[in-house]
Amino acid sequence: KQSITDKFAIWIRGNFFIPDARALWINPSVKYLSKYLKENHVDAILSDGPPHTNTAIACKLSKKFNIPWLADFQDPWTQVDYYKLLKLTKWADKKHKKMEQQVFKVASKITIASPSWKKDIESIGAKNVDVIYWGYDEDDFINRKVEPSDKFVISHAGLLGFDRLPDVFFKVLHDLKNEIDGFSNNLSICLAGNIDYSVVDCIKDNKLLENTTLYGNVNREKALDLTVNSNVLLLPLNKADNAMGRIPGKLFEYIASRKPILCLGPNNGDVYKIITPLNCGQSFEYNDYNGIKKFIGKQFSEYSMKINNIKNTNLEEYSVKNQTKKIAEYLSEIIKK
Repeated sequence: KQSITDKFAIWIRGNFFIPDARALWINPSVKYLSKYLKENHVDAILSDGPPHTNTAIACKLSKKFNIPWLADFQDPWTQVDYYKLLKLTKWADKKHKKMEQQVFKVASKITIASPSWKKDIESIGAKNVDVIYWGYDEDDFINRKVEPSDKFVISHAGLLGFDRLPDVFFKVLHDLKNEIDGFSNNLSICLAGNIDYSVVDCIKDNKLLENTTLYGNVNREKALDLTVNSNVLLLPLNKADNAMGRIPGKLFEYIASRKPILCLGPNNGDVYKIITPLNCGQSFEYNDYNGIKKFIGKQFSEYSMKINNIKNTNLEEYSVKNQTKKIAEYLSEIIKK
């Protein structure tokens, strides 16, 4: 719950630090980099945002020096899910949108993290837009040891906030403990990262605390070890207006681990469209009790028989190597124009 101080801080941040809390970097960075660009030849500029301070800096430099610019968006700007929570005045909202439109006008090429978000920003004026996924690093999985637990491990590594509360999923686990022999004794829910109190309360309410390990924050290596040694990988998406296009970076590590993925989010969203052809998991609406229950029951049955049916081999499209290759191709294109 937000205190009055928290709400005031959000209002200050949204209305006086535009586009974000790093806004004071813009002018000094433009001044410093302008000196560099006067003395050194640069073929193209690549920026990555958020923070959209990066985007604003690149926009000013591209316009000032007439250098081709690829603007990458890992999240949208004014269409991002938390934009409505910034408590913006009409003046601040207008300034955000004016800066965003300037980016669309100046950028030679725009990339964004999902197909749905591509359509969203095109609907407000973005041109020459393509998708660049987060991707997975092949080196992360080359020599990683797979040492599965004796337990039926369902894991999630990362932030699990109130806007991703999987209440029906926990209800399913509660019911399966009472319905399937051996499920209660073998179930192990492993959660790493910051967990909202509402999620912990839901675990307690469903009598799952005895089956749950809360690791707190862990390093990347520990998170990857947890991923490859799980039986089911939980992927809850934000309950937000733009969830159709929400593709968490961990999805690609999940895919590379070749373990079953249980996604909770909108039907026919971008995650669904990725995992379905790869046959590496299923996606359900948050309230799809029967679908989630059937999926978990099937995975527990395969765990009991020591079966892993995830044998997808067509992963290369989503590797960091291939995503980086696409960026290089886009940069070459805008340099030649």
